[in-house]
Amino acid sequence: MLKNAGIVLLIVVSLVGCRFKKKTPPSTLKVVDPKVWVDEHTQSNADSVSVKHLHLDIKVEMDKKQIAGSALWTISNNHKQKELILDTYGLIIDSVIVDGNSVSYQLDSPIKFLGSALHIPIVENSKFVAIHYKTGLNARALQWLDPQQTHDKKFPFLYTQSEAIYARSWIPCPDGPGMRFTYTARVSVPKGLMALMSAENTDIVNDTGIYHFKMNLPIPAYLMALAVGDLAFSGIDERTGVYAEKGMLEKARYEFENVGRMVGCAEQLYGPYRWGRYDILVLPPGFPLGGMENPRLTFCTPSIIAGDRSLVSLIAHELAHSWSGNLVTNATWNDFWLNEGFTVYFERRIMEQLMGETYSDMLWELGYQDLENTVASLGPTHKDTWLKLNLKGRDPDDGLTDIAYEKGCLLLRLLEKTAGRDRFDKFLVSYFDANAFKTITTETFLNFLDTGLIKNDTVLRKKLNIDEWVYGPGIPSNAPRAGRDLFNKVDAQREKFLSGMPAEKIAFVHWSAHEWLHFLRGMPPGLMPSQMAQLDDAFNFTNSGNSEVADMWFFLAIRTNYYQAYPAMERFLSTIGRRKFLEPLYQEMMLSPNGEEMAKRLYAKYRKNYHPIAQESLNEIVLKLN
Repeated sequence: MLKNAGIVLLIVVSLVGCRFKKKTPPSTLKVVDPKVWVDEHTQSNADSVSVKHLHLDIKVEMDKKQIAGSALWTISNNHKQKELILDTYGLIIDSVIVDGNSVSYQLDSPIKFLGSALHIPIVENSKFVAIHYKTGLNARALQWLDPQQTHDKKFPFLYTQSEAIYARSWIPCPDGPGMRFTYTARVSVPKGLMALMSAENTDIVNDTGIYHFKMNLPIPAYLMALAVGDLAFSGIDERTGVYAEKGMLEKARYEFENVGRMVGCAEQLYGPYRWGRYDILVLPPGFPLGGMENPRLTFCTPSIIAGDRSLVSLIAHELAHSWSGNLVTNATWNDFWLNEGFTVYFERRIMEQLMGETYSDMLWELGYQDLENTVASLGPTHKDTWLKLNLKGRDPDDGLTDIAYEKGCLLLRLLEKTAGRDRFDKFLVSYFDANAFKTITTETFLNFLDTGLIKNDTVLRKKLNIDEWVYGPGIPSNAPRAGRDLFNKVDAQREKFLSGMPAEKIAFVHWSAHEWLHFLRGMPPGLMPSQMAQLDDAFNFTNSGNSEVADMWFFLAIRTNYYQAYPAMERFLSTIGRRKFLEPLYQEMMLSPNGEEMAKRLYAKYRKNYHPIAQESLNEIVLKLN
């Protein structure tokens, strides 16, 4: 691994920048290749002032819970613009230097969701723009953890979550998925702690507290990532490994034993892995997502450490993003399905290759169930059930639903089933190759699909009915459904139990976590506490080590007033920060006649353990704050 990164340009000047508060509408980012597109979620003008490279020189002050330093941008002003506009959110700007000279700058009043545009005067031949800044109190990307909020409970911890538009809360940047740049960084942290980024990383703690990073492949700002904590590393093979807190490392290493095989399977399907190493960082439990596909270093939740490798399909998902998302990126958040739909499809192909078709069929069916629930929740005719979204004036997080993931991947499965797997696989390889390190819109993809796969095949075109999928609501009638052989057997056992068969008689030999999850998902609303107790006595669901199964069990416990599970549920809510688990449980408590008081009490008690992104969602659910 490369341990240092580039040359640091230090420019020290006095603060002469000035602030003017002027609320202006966001600029539009336009690219004519092959269609004009507009990113409604950036105020940057990086469409006309090219940002080539970022050098970060920052100090992570764990005691102050603040990042302070400078962001040095290398730019190219080919269109002779008079200013560079960058995105910021809550940043404190100390000074701005252009080509070594202090300049006055303008920081607009904040716009909801978007933050404040930073206007920096430049001239035609401007090359370097340095912003000296500090993060504010409400940096949406950052979670600062006290020692007691970590696994080992010895040292503080910091990690970032930059997707979708949170990078601007810790770096002044052009914060849109359609804008790529390379970066280097010098990061100073308290001695004894390790710093990691979405870049070339060290695998040992150094004694200076200063770490250097390099990412020489262009990435968008949402893939900027930083973590600081008491971490250690364990290699899996020559290009994969895992970082975790020391008390978690051995368990994590066991769980991810087959990650090297996953990389090999992915390459066999869709071409070479282009990012060098593929490592995983297991974060403390407050992480709000299952995983985040930061290049070279996937961030993941400890909730997938089940002890039996039953939840590692999440890692297959994040790995697949190295092609769909990181390599070929959605141009705007309206095109989010291009990242996630492709990735879910790719993930399931990896799992099929590793575990067999019957296993992957379970993943497909569980995903279909998730999609049905999402469509029912949003409404079958709601425009948010289109693949191509319209998120103008809204938080792009509104588009992070199972529509992008599950409806998107079903469209690709339909393409595979209709055109034939071999033909479709060749198309996907050409798609990744032709668009590598590029950003594309939905329309760009449809054009590529038309010329690269459908061509003049009118029969295929009619069978696909693409417009209904992309610009229509709900689940189209030609959506493919996976085989249900294993789940049909599960359904039969559930029906027997509901008809009076004792729980201990359930024929569950060799059931996977997915079968148990399907078993619980199918329980009717009228399930009795006595039936819950019988299941618990037979299978000890209340103490399940599988987070997916435990979450579903606690959901049923709330619905059925199965109070015996409540202490374990509270422990679960105190240690799990994943929104996928938190939101349904708190929502169900708020709907339960006796649950609202419990929801408010538990949220008040454990709110600080949750990432700011999760807190925003739960504030709406529990506190009814919009």
